[in-house]
Amino acid sequence: MGEQPIFSTRAHVFQIDPSTKKNWVPTSKHAVTVSYFFDSTRNVYRIISLDGSKAIINSTITPNMTFTKTSQKFGQWADSRANTVYGLGFPSESHLAKFADKFVEFKEAARLAKEKSQEKMELTSTPSQESAPGDLLSPMTPESINGTEEERVTVDAPPHSEARGEPSHNALPFSHSSTSMNKHWEAELEALKGNNAKLTAALLESTANVKQWKQQLSAYQEEAERLHKRVTELECVSGTTTVIKSQKSELNHTIEELELALKAKEEELERLKEEVVSANEFQSQRDSLTHKLKDSESRNQTLEGQLSELEQRLESSQQEQEAFRTSLRTLLELLDGKIFELTELRDTLAKLLEGS
Repeated sequence: MGEQPIFSTRAHVFQIDPSTKKNWVPTSKHAVTVSYFFDSTRNVYRIISLDGSKAIINSTITPNMTFTKTSQKFGQWADSRANTVYGLGFPSESHLAKFADKFVEFKEAARLAKEKSQEKMELTSTPSQESAPGDLLSPMTPESINGTEEERVTVDAPPHSEARGEPSHNALPFSHSSTSMNKHWEAELEALKGNNAKLTAALLESTANVKQWKQQLSAYQEEAERLHKRVTELECVSGTTTVIKSQKSELNHTIEELELALKAKEEELERLKEEVVSANEFQSQRDSLTHKLKDSESRNQTLEGQLSELEQRLESSQQEQEAFRTSLRTLLELLDGKIFELTELRDTLAKLLEGS
């Protein structure tokens, strides 16, 4: 095959919204392979990307294209042939920089290839080929419509020769000859006016035919452009078999990774379900402990009330005991005084008994 991929990368593909010309519309649900292709038979560089079997990018690189970095991971370029603007979102800044460098490189190569092609066409062109457009336009030249000078003389000559030959055979007077010449010239003038009117009508008809030919040529050009796009799409589909295979292998690998991730997610979901059951059990235990704590707090408040009451009673009994002790001390002091007086009285009575 003449067309082969020379550089590939992964990116998210976007196209400008044709209605607003401002917003980006994603043309792929995930990152796809974007490749540079080189057609050695036509010496053409193209950017091609497939989403399954659908070509979402089919852009031929021309010397007047420009790749613009609009952010650290996004770049865009305009394709006048496709009448759209393509945008690529890359996974990193380095991928964007490498793609932009390749764009500049292949754009310069396309420019050099175009210049060489033009030089080759100029060298191989011949005078017969250069005169071909003139041959196509030859029916429109004034000579072809009005006739050449020689043809007009040939057409006008017979009446003139007959008018001039008539005096020599009939030998008419000079005045009659002058009148005949005037009539001849008047007839020739009328003939010229008629020819002029016919030529004018022919010119108008030719102008109308030119307009019709231009419309047909425009229709043929549009049809040729449509066929060219169709051929390009078919070449894209047929020339990217390797890309499709690589994408298929990448998709299979991606599916395996997704299946493993799904299995891991299912295991994690089961673990989370068990944790939820455990959490529910812990919640019921917490509610039970909370209820018991509330009962304990209510009992504690009751006991605190009883303790406060007992403390008040103890304090009042202590006060009563202190008062009782004070009373006993007072009685003891009085009793001691009475005992001392009785002792003195006994001693006095004893002394009196001894003295009597």
